[in-house]
Amino acid sequence: MLNSAMSLLASLANLAGPDLFWILLIVLLLFGAKKLPELARGMGQAMREFQKAKDEFSDELHNAGKTPPPKPEARPPDGAVPRIENAPSAREVPPASTTAATEEQAPREV
Repeated sequence: MLNSAMSLLASLANLAGPDLFWILLIVLLLFGAKKLPELARGMGQAMREFQKAKDEFSDELHNAGKTPPPKPEARPPDGAVPRIENAPSAREVPPASTTAATEEQAPREV
């Protein structure tokens, strides 16, 4: 069975002039002369759509690894305080004494 199917497929690939003539004559008898242009037009459109879909698919496969992912914009948040480069850090500034701060806050008597 498999052997006969393979031989049938092999014989279809070897169609020559006379064989093709008989097949076209049978198609002409089955569908008629008025239906042949419509049939050919439909076959042409189907082949064009298939070719277009095949090209789009192959383009997607080729371009899949080429486009890098978009990089997010790196910008500071809106409420950020600008950094001053020459300002002393917390380690360089000595802490204020707590007694001086309480004396200044005491009310003065006049």
